Amino acid sequence: MKNILVLGGSGFVGRHLIAQLTREMSSATVPSRRRERAKHLIVFPTVEVVQADVFDAVALERLARGKDAVVNLVGSLHGDLERAHVELPRRVLAACRSAGVTRLLHMSALGASADAPSRYLRTKAAGEEAVLAARDLDVTVFRPSVVFGPEDRFLNMFACFARFTPVLAVPCPKARFQPVYVGDVARAMVAALDDPEARGRAYELCGPREYTLHELVAYACAVSGHSRLILDLPDGLSYLQAALLERLPGPLMSRDNYRSMQKPSVSSGGAPLPFGLAPQALEALAPGYLAPSANLEEHYSQLRWKARR
Repeated sequence: MKNILVLGGSGFVGRHLIAQLTREMSSATVPSRRRERAKHLIVFPTVEVVQADVFDAVALERLARGKDAVVNLVGSLHGDLERAHVELPRRVLAACRSAGVTRLLHMSALGASADAPSRYLRTKAAGEEAVLAARDLDVTVFRPSVVFGPEDRFLNMFACFARFTPVLAVPCPKARFQPVYVGDVARAMVAALDDPEARGRAYELCGPREYTLHELVAYACAVSGHSRLILDLPDGLSYLQAALLERLPGPLMSRDNYRSMQKPSVSSGGAPLPFGLAPQALEALAPGYLAPSANLEEHYSQLRWKARR
């Protein structure tokens, strides 16, 4: 049985990765600054949730000690992106070296590059570059497109808006995405752990099909049972909308998000998933949690998940 340290394990992708690890008979340690926010993971018999600040170098080294691998899922769309995407990966590298851990999986983002239009993508690229440069460690990087699933803040957000407003104003309607199912992301990461060919490499994670943002919003509205007028905003109004929304607490969008959408989040042309995995289609899975007839128990499960219960 492997013992894995999962940073960011209490989040959306982390929940599914933890479930996949337990199915593979691995144990996991999940640190959280507030333990109650990760208590939904305690139901897994091989998971230990500990209260700790992963940005604390001493605490991070202590957490890494005795582990077979470290997985870094920490990321943020807002706030101090340099701290989350660049400083933390460097501290993770230092902790791995001090604790004698040689295996590291790191979550980046599709489209990350030093010359990307947004700070989000540039900081993701800097963190990715730092971990791949660590030749003394066995590092694998993952670059997912937008990730969807039952608790996502993507399709669910569009469906939620459709419940309360007759018109949806869509910024950057021609922005391109290749959404990947969260379960496929988890499967790819677990498959990488024991694959020697994965070491020192970066993999794109995508679904089987590309969509524009307009198409995704229209689909979420239709499947959730809400016929709505979708208003495509031109670039100027898209930027203005982002500037206004970023002033709100817990912003839904920022100008940096607007800039990220200027770069297509789609596959560069290779297989959508590595390791011979077949990506699952959005149309096959999204109705199960967006449709009005979706199982009521699943609905309450989502509410409990969002409330961290």
